[in-house]
Amino acid sequence: MPSLPAARRDTDAMPLVWVNGSLTDASAAAISVFDHGLVAGDGLFETVEIHEGRPFALTRHLRRMRRSAATLGFDPGISDDTLRQATDETIAANPESGLLRLTITPGRCPLGSTRDDGPSTVILATAPSRDWGESIDVSVVDWVRNERGALAGVKSTSYAENVMALARAHEAGASEALFANTLGNLCEGTGSNVFVELDGRLVT
Repeated sequence: MPSLPAARRDTDAMPLVWVNGSLTDASAAAISVFDHGLVAGDGLFETVEIHEGRPFALTRHLRRMRRSAATLGFDPGISDDTLRQATDETIAANPESGLLRLTITPGRCPLGSTRDDGPSTVILATAPSRDWGESIDVSVVDWVRNERGALAGVKSTSYAENVMALARAHEAGASEALFANTLGNLCEGTGSNVFVELDGRLVT
């Protein structure tokens, strides 16, 4: 693994991101234009909270990442130990960040839906913490989640539905959009989980 650059204190500098084995300025980071995450939205991600400089529940996030990869049917091509080291390096290089996102795609592939057997693309990037506030307005959109679809339960990078739903919520003056599933059950938000208290029980 590469040596860890010193953490920077210049708040105007571009963040450092970890791409396929090394840290680099986000402005200089690059992947192939044929990467299947770009060509087909084919990939997975995990977003990890950074608490006091440490990733929260990283083991559980990595476990879910492996489940998503198994469902999608591709090998992430990287060990958990390497991902843990990459996580530590990325957080140390961006000490003011509150969130870390791990993104993995099958890497360079042909144009279209077919995958190649090449190495995967692995990216770790950080961002400030989200501040939802004590309360927000939400909008329930007409589009539904398909609980029987191929991507059910997968943290997929195919997020166009979320982008469209959030734009619709913003048009309605809301800060978040909520989806139901095909059965009419409350499902999730575009970037949030939903917890409901019913008679003293917390339901998700």
